Amino acid sequence: MELAFIPSPSRGVLHLGPIPLRGYAFCIIIGVFVAVWLGNRRWIARGGRPGTVADIAVWAVPFGLIGGRLYHVITDYQLYFSEGRDWVDAFKIWEGGLGIWGAIAFGAVGAWIGARRRGVPMPAYADAVAPGIALAQAIGRWGNWFNQELYGKATDLPWAVEITSTADGRVPGTYHPTFLYESLWCIGVALLVIWADRRFKLGHGRAFALYVAAYCAGRFWIEYMRVDDAHHILGLRLNNWTALFVFLLAVLYIVLSARMRPGREAVVEPGADTAAGDIGSAADKDAKDVKDSENDADDADAAEKTDALGATEDPSGADEADAADDAKDAEGVTNGADSAKKG
Repeated sequence: MELAFIPSPSRGVLHLGPIPLRGYAFCIIIGVFVAVWLGNRRWIARGGRPGTVADIAVWAVPFGLIGGRLYHVITDYQLYFSEGRDWVDAFKIWEGGLGIWGAIAFGAVGAWIGARRRGVPMPAYADAVAPGIALAQAIGRWGNWFNQELYGKATDLPWAVEITSTADGRVPGTYHPTFLYESLWCIGVALLVIWADRRFKLGHGRAFALYVAAYCAGRFWIEYMRVDDAHHILGLRLNNWTALFVFLLAVLYIVLSARMRPGREAVVEPGADTAAGDIGSAADKDAKDVKDSENDADDADAAEKTDALGATEDPSGADEADAADDAKDAEGVTNGADSAKKG
């Protein structure tokens, strides 16, 4: 008897009138917003302009959704094209089924297009958004909880997830919540990339490569625990081989990139510094104009005070001059009288 477990929702969709509100879709949307928000903060800190990350995401997100769905449909084609299946279900993305490998690959193509249109170096952009992508995956994995999918082997651990659905061959019971394991792992990957980027000043795509390598390491053992149907090669699930291959590529890129292009980009978005300088110059000019106005006002006050002081002192000076003139005139009269007497 299980003493504790994580209950699954009775249904993954709520209806607001005729509008269906699907938990899977909400998790993806929230994850995208978090990725853009964090990526924008990191991009600005690197010297980029606000809004650039969102503008490029307009290209990356649709491409990522298409790529993720294509990877899932191709690798699990029997779910849509085998006997008794309806191929139209391949387009029902809201019912779940996104392959992260296809999402990242096609999303990178979309990001490259957007970055090229903005004149932004793709590796620098990838470094900025890497932790946000990991957090988006952490949030998006809870969509699998809403759909009661992607769980592991049966267990009676207190954090087991309870599966109640019988659709597509599911057997009700308690299982390892691999969606939760991957969600927590992705949060750890985001923190790792943020720390390493601050500590080692990663650049030229190495922060993104670190995210890819760290995610693949976790995905390998988490994938090994899953019990849903999957293609196997030499005893391993297809996604195990994919994770291993991509991990090796990411590590190789980090090593070669560090040797060929050490350090990080000095400029991540041309013109961003100039725009910031123009804003600063305008602010300095405004401050100078204000200061000049204050100096002019001070000079005017000083002139008024001088005029007032001069007006106060002039009357006394005029009286003294008049007195001196009167004394001179009197002396002249006296001298004239003396001369007349002598004559």
